[in-house]
Amino acid sequence: MQKKQKNLIDWDEIRTDLIDGIIALNIRLTNDQVKKLLDYLVLLDKWNSTYNLTAVRNPQAMLTYHLLDSLAVVPYLPETRKLLDVGSGGGLPGLVLSIVYPDMKVSMIDIVHKKTAFLNQVKIELGLDNVTVYTGRVEELEVEEPFDGIISRAFASLHDFVSLSAHLLSENGLFYAMKGLIPEDEISNLESGWTVKRIEALKVPQLDAQRHLLFIDKKK
Repeated sequence: MQKKQKNLIDWDEIRTDLIDGIIALNIRLTNDQVKKLLDYLVLLDKWNSTYNLTAVRNPQAMLTYHLLDSLAVVPYLPETRKLLDVGSGGGLPGLVLSIVYPDMKVSMIDIVHKKTAFLNQVKIELGLDNVTVYTGRVEELEVEEPFDGIISRAFASLHDFVSLSAHLLSENGLFYAMKGLIPEDEISNLESGWTVKRIEALKVPQLDAQRHLLFIDKKK
């Protein structure tokens, strides 16, 4: 039996690692949802060579640093019904969450046209009817109904994240900021009227690095 070429992607192995990661995160998904997550990863790898969606080039690394990293926040969003992903880039975590939560209305916004073109293509190819994509600056976005959750993954500082998108959050909504190390300086620089009400340490399967999810709320 010939050995596989080093540059040949073993999608069967990646699928196995994805399933192992889902199990480790204690997330229950259907076979169709697992297939959509893998199909999304295939599209991300395919489009990345032309559109430069992420600096991570290897699909196996994309699985860990992007897919599993995004899946790690799933247990903390079950009550969210309308979510905005700010600075979504290649759809992280927005597209992942839209697959996991088909009843959640997930909107994504990015200023880069080629990235939102990719998001729309994934929406069409995977049949994600719960997804809406916006191109532009979040501070200029206007919607008919506010979001009960707004999330970002390495979009900006906490101050900028909150100040630029606060007009889109419902009265009792929450900001969710995905970070690596706990950003103490950013927390201290939050606008008055906002507070970090909770911090959860995330354990991302196959990743030996700190990850945290910050819950930001209006001061009561």
